[in-house]
This record gives sequence, C-alpha cells and structure tokens, in this order.
Amino acid sequence: MEDAMIEHRWLGRIGYSEALDLQESQVRQRGAGEVSDTVFFLEHDAVYTIGKRPDQSSLGEQDLPHPVVEISRGGQATYHGPGQLVVYPVLDLRNYGQDLHRYLRALEDSVIAACRAMGINARRREGLTGAWVEERKLASIGIGVKRWISLHGVAINIGGDLSPFEQITPCGIQGVAMTSLENELGAKMSVERAARTFWPHFEQSLRRLRV
Repeated sequence: MEDAMIEHRWLGRIGYSEALDLQESQVRQRGAGEVSDTVFFLEHDAVYTIGKRPDQSSLGEQDLPHPVVEISRGGQATYHGPGQLVVYPVLDLRNYGQDLHRYLRALEDSVIAACRAMGINARRREGLTGAWVEERKLASIGIGVKRWISLHGVAINIGGDLSPFEQITPCGIQGVAMTSLENELGAKMSVERAARTFWPHFEQSLRRLRV
C-alpha cells in the first residue's frame, strides 16, 4: 500500500467535551474517507475520565475536585489536566494491521522511544499498560475503536500538579506512584514543546504498523 501521510495538529488547551466532539466528528469523516489519518496533540482542563464499565470503584467514594466523564475507551479512572500532554490518534486501523494489541504496543513504543531520546529510561511493566520509570507511572493509554477507526489514546505527564491522581486509583492500580517528565528530567518543559518532541516518535511507531 502507498505510504499515506499522517497529519498532526497541536490544539492547545481545550475542554474535554470539546475534544471528544472533535474526535467523534473526525472519526465519522475518517470512516467516510473525507479526511486523512490525524494525530491530535493537546492539553485538557482538569477532568477525571473512566471507561464505560460496571466496576467504577477506581473513582473512589469521596467527592472529587473535578468533573467526571464516562467515555467509550477501555480502562479504569484517570485524570487529565494542565501540564499533561494528551495524544489522540484518529486512524483507520485497517491500514495498520487491524490488530488492537499491536496498535496499543505501538503507542507505548512511541512514548518509550521519545523518553529514552531525552535521557529517561522509560519502559513497560509486565501485565500493565503505559510507560513507566522504575515503578513510577509516566504515561497512561486508553483506546477506543469505532468500525476500526481509533479514538482516545495517550496521556503523558509533562509537568503540573499530580495531586489529583491521589483522589482516585489511577487505572485501577493500587498504590501506583505517578511521575512527570519534569520530575524525571529535573527541568521545565512546556506541553507544546513536548508535543513537538514526541511527534516524530509517534509517527515512526505508527508507520511501522502500515500494511
């Protein structure tokens, strides 16, 4: 197959509902062949999200300091907010092997490769998704698919306040410690700069899946 272009767009900081509406519109258009595969990079206002599932115990029993949105991705509760880079690939996965496990691994690979290029020894952990630095979680992944068009994606902690994670059980993992790029690097980094840094690695990992 001809190697089609993958577009990418930096959206800045936008609300979660606005981003979800954008994704769903893009999914419809991609399914109709009206737009190209596109990867959105952005930053959210503070919000908790959780996949549609009977067990929502990872949200805890206390009143949370930010809104909660139930969405069509897999996984338990997580937090999005200022200082976090969110990556939403809207792709026709029929062109990428039509294999959700390989796609998820490719997203992990992209985060790990970018971190290692910056001198952070990120890795996988057996039986868990995301990217980790030792036992600390740096990035979370939750994907959704509609007629083989992907939505949702990756959240990478760049900086900002990590304390909202303490109000929930992140991704349903008891006792998990969250970290950020700034904590690991010992230096400041803007979310927009992080998006520019991560994009080539996302593109490379996705292109390896092309069929």
